This record gives sequence, structure tokens and C-alpha cells, in this order.
Amino acid sequence: MEKFSSEELAAMPFEQALEKLETLVARMETGRLPLEELMKNFEAGSELARACRAKLDKLERKIELLTRDDGGQGQWTDFESDVPSPVRNAPEPPPSSAPDTPAGEELPF
Repeated sequence: MEKFSSEELAAMPFEQALEKLETLVARMETGRLPLEELMKNFEAGSELARACRAKLDKLERKIELLTRDDGGQGQWTDFESDVPSPVRNAPEPPPSSAPDTPAGEELPF
């Protein structure tokens, strides 16, 4: 398995790093690698995963800066306003539809 220098990882596009990581994982999941090679693949995969995470974090910060409002506080906005973000713009859950219990009675569970 190839070892990546920090310069190579920094210069590698996200998609390429992710593809290499997926290839490593698939190879490791076969269960046919000798332990030594498995450990080398694991180390290389860890480096690729860190590089991918760093690239995503950098992009996230850039998006936050690009969408900052006039008040100076970063505010996330969706790229497609009619498609809500599953985390930030999720609708509030409906109120519980549990049956009412008379005052003073406890539920058996």
C-alpha cells in the first residue's frame, strides 16, 4: 500500500482521496489480507480519512464566510431554498399524542 506525504494529501482532490479510501476499505473488508498489510492499509486509510475531513471542514468554513449576514454572525443558508436542510430546518415534531391520564394517576410504564 502506498504511503502518502502530507503534501500529496493536501494537493489531492477530495474526490480522489475518497475514492482511494473506498478502495482501501473494500480491500480490507475481503478478510484476505495478511495482518501486516491490513495494518498498513489501515494507517493509509486513516491518513486519507483525516485529509477528507480536513477538506470538508475547510469547505464548511468557506461556505459559512460566504453566507455570513451583515451582523457579523455566520448564518447557514440552504443552497436550494425550497429544499430544507434535514438538520437545520427540520420541522418541529408534532405534539405527543399520548392519551390523557386523570390527574394524580401514574402511567404503568
